[in-house]
Amino acid sequence: MRLSKAWLVASRDFKIFRRQKNILYSIIVFPVITSVLFPAILEFTQQRSGGLSAPGVLPNLLNSFSFFFIIGAAYIPLGIASYSIVGEKIEKSLEPLLATPLTDGEILLGKALSAVLPTLVAMYAASIVFMVGIDATTVGKLGYNYFPNSTFGVLLLILLPVAVVMSVLYSVIVSSRANDVRSANSYGILILFPLLATYLLSEVGIISLDINGLLIIAGILLAIDIALYFVSKAAFQREEILTKWK
Repeated sequence: MRLSKAWLVASRDFKIFRRQKNILYSIIVFPVITSVLFPAILEFTQQRSGGLSAPGVLPNLLNSFSFFFIIGAAYIPLGIASYSIVGEKIEKSLEPLLATPLTDGEILLGKALSAVLPTLVAMYAASIVFMVGIDATTVGKLGYNYFPNSTFGVLLLILLPVAVVMSVLYSVIVSSRANDVRSANSYGILILFPLLATYLLSEVGIISLDINGLLIIAGILLAIDIALYFVSKAAFQREEILTKWK
């Protein structure tokens, strides 16, 4: 596999995405909401009740807020990956790419990069705004800046990339079998359910979102990534896409 060729595919997709407003909105809107909403909630709570949660409870609440970055990291690539395969097929721009001497692996890696990289950039930028906003809101109650910390570092640097890759690989599998972008997105959204379930389990105390808990979740998702990689390679067959898709 030639990484330079995969990058050519990714660069081509970047140019296409710049003309698709719905993709640009998906990359921008969720990170902005995530980074601004939770500090705003805490600020509103403080002004409404005259104070925040007890210092012993507040860190757990902030860890719960942080997990929404994982949900967002899995959500954003869905539309990007779906369009890069199904959308291009519908618009008749995928066939010329599949007719090139590029291998399936190079095309697949390039399209994965075109979904992974914008998501990581958007979520990491949002995390900076999030940390600044949370610290400004909670430092008076805690007596120190809660972020950055090792727990959020594990979430951002280990769990978040694994979640992004899982979402992209799953989207490739779905898109390789879907006939339109809407159906691909509808089935793709199912990948969020396990993450939402994880968040709910953390809220009732069954799962802890501390460093050990996040590493366990990351290990499970990594195993899923490996399985999805082999399935996605088997699902992405250019001959079938060229001859059987309608």
